[in-house]
Amino acid sequence: MAEDGSAQSASIWPLPKFHFQVKWDDTELAFQEVSGLDIETEPLEYRAGNNPVFSTSKMPGMIKSGNITMKKGVFAKDNAIFDWFNEIKMNTITRKALTISLLDEAQAPTMVWKVQNAFPVKVIGTDLKAEGNEVAVESIEIAHEGFVIENA
Repeated sequence: MAEDGSAQSASIWPLPKFHFQVKWDDTELAFQEVSGLDIETEPLEYRAGNNPVFSTSKMPGMIKSGNITMKKGVFAKDNAIFDWFNEIKMNTITRKALTISLLDEAQAPTMVWKVQNAFPVKVIGTDLKAEGNEVAVESIEIAHEGFVIENA
């Protein structure tokens, strides 16, 4: 008799990436796409002058993270992205806590990225095309000071 898969553990399958939730502060916004959840360290090279090995040692240096880009459909009277961007005044901006959650079938978070001190650096409105039939999409690019990953 063939195996129907019912005895398999759910933990052997990778998580799908199409079911997610984005919140900033207590507001939930529906985004179509989130990208830029990357973090890296810059390697430092060092060699002592009396080291008999003629090569450098590498050590981890400063941690840096890229900007997060989020895209969403344009809705009538929904200006939340532009309202946040318009709060920028001469080195003052409301920094917000940003939470991005990958959800399972029961809408429970399975993986959560908690972004620290996020603020907008770029907003891109939709492009307009007379012959197109696509949905209008706007995007926001967010700078931040790192994030923490939590697994539920």
